[in-house]
Amino acid sequence: MPVCVLPQPPRPCEDYWWEWKHCRGLRHAFHHYYAHGELPACGRWKEDYEACRAWERDRTDAAKVPHPPPPAAGGGSGLKAPVWRLRKSPPPEWYLPLDQDKPN
Repeated sequence: MPVCVLPQPPRPCEDYWWEWKHCRGLRHAFHHYYAHGELPACGRWKEDYEACRAWERDRTDAAKVPHPPPPAAGGGSGLKAPVWRLRKSPPPEWYLPLDQDKPN
């Protein structure tokens, strides 16, 4: 009977641990909230780390990392609408000087 060797996870387990710790950090959470309007979902990194450790321990198919890591840019499943309405053309008085000297 031949022995089946399962392929290892795509990354070392320490990478998943580091990504989870980084994702939970205050600086990353603040940046992600500023850029995307919501806190990052870090549970996926923890699940991948636990699956990787289980694979190292048991070497079973069920313990393989279930999905590839998310992209570094943090892109979600869909595009979000822009915060501001985009203009089709400049305002009609765009060339006039600003009213910086006038009080509000």
